[in-house]
Amino acid sequence: MRVVLAALLVVCMVNSHGQSALQTVLQLPDSVTTFTLNNLYASMWRYHPLIKQANLLSAVAQQDIRFARGAFDPKIEVQGNLKEYDQKEYYNKWYGAFTVPTWFPVDPKVGIERNTGTYLSTESQLPAEDYNRQLFAGLSLPIGRGLFTDERRATLQQAQLGANLAEAEKLKLINKILLEAAKDYWQWYYSFFNYQLNTRNAQIAEEIFRRVRLNEQMGEASGLDTLQADITRQQRQVERQESYLDLINASVKLSNHLWDSLGNPLQISEKLAPQPIGEAEVFSITVLEQLRQLASENHPELQKLTIKLDQLEIDRKLAIEFLKPRLNLNYNFLNQPIRPTGDFQTFTFLNNYKFGLDFYMPIYLRKERAKVTQTRLKIQNTTYERTQTEREILNQVQATYNQLVNANILLQQQNAMAANYQRLLQGELLNLENGESDLFKINVQQEKLIQAQSKLLKLRAEFEKQKAMLFWAAGSRLPLADQ
Repeated sequence: MRVVLAALLVVCMVNSHGQSALQTVLQLPDSVTTFTLNNLYASMWRYHPLIKQANLLSAVAQQDIRFARGAFDPKIEVQGNLKEYDQKEYYNKWYGAFTVPTWFPVDPKVGIERNTGTYLSTESQLPAEDYNRQLFAGLSLPIGRGLFTDERRATLQQAQLGANLAEAEKLKLINKILLEAAKDYWQWYYSFFNYQLNTRNAQIAEEIFRRVRLNEQMGEASGLDTLQADITRQQRQVERQESYLDLINASVKLSNHLWDSLGNPLQISEKLAPQPIGEAEVFSITVLEQLRQLASENHPELQKLTIKLDQLEIDRKLAIEFLKPRLNLNYNFLNQPIRPTGDFQTFTFLNNYKFGLDFYMPIYLRKERAKVTQTRLKIQNTTYERTQTEREILNQVQATYNQLVNANILLQQQNAMAANYQRLLQGELLNLENGESDLFKINVQQEKLIQAQSKLLKLRAEFEKQKAMLFWAAGSRLPLADQ
């Protein structure tokens, strides 16, 4: 009778260790705090040094724009030349001007000259009635090379595109960091709950061994039964210790992504637990098409190549501009409408002016024509690269989606398999109660159930990893990653 009672006790304990036991493991006690994936992302956005480093790309790009805009800064120019020899002032010449560069290549300039001395050249001599000073106001206009574009405008346009390039590169780097964090998080999820499962298994094996040994002492169980229960207990302890090591290592790896506001590294506390997850989310073919469309339009790699093409187009236009002759016109009003004495006079274009012309053109234009051809070849090369890259990205999205669908199928199959192992164990327990089985067969079925439950946890984690991989492959921010 005592043997039967002991067997019934074993039946009750093992019977509770089925699918419901796995759900019990997933129910966290009040003593721990749930650390969700969203919590991880929020912490990383604020404190992760690599994300801070990626954000610097935008700041650097803005300074590049600022640097390029410096070519359009108003400029003050002052020149002075003085020569005095043997107590004679040969010349004393001063020149000051204020220039305002503009986007359209008309650069207004105003200034004043003052020239005195005994040995001034004729062109430098200024009227004494104006106190040897002369006011001028005019502009410079390129009507050949530089009319439609020039180096300073091209540089600013390149810098503005560079800011978009920096944003694409930043998104690429951040997505990669978040993907690694998501993988580490779900590995921690599996390690945590697998350790909880093995801990429960070890506790049950310990209780079974204790009761079987008690029955042996009472003469109601054989020494072989006790030995078998002891071996099972030892096996469960080994499995628990191995899973504990996996949990510690997974926690350490996940801690790589955690920092505080002072830049100090943080560690995952034993009082933290991952978020339990419910049924796997199934993505429809519509979601796949949306992700493919998103990848075609916004994937960081494709954005970078598109921006590179835009930059090369600017280079091409500038290279074509250099095929034109350089012909710059300069016109300045002299002492109009105000004289150095403060008197006003009427504007006139036919008197009191200074006009200049600057012309330059290579005969063969070999350097300029080569530059145009080089730029066109670079555009073709980048276009081919973008076409191939887009195809590879879309195929990667499709392949990752296929893996996600397959992972979901495996997850459902493993869930059904674990349920069947539970039913098989319950049947074997019923046979034990009827005297048609023994503890060895019970241990075999229980071992298969434990393996099925552990694999089910692993497949859940793998499914979540594949889901993160899908969004990363499409070049999109991972779910819950926008803070």
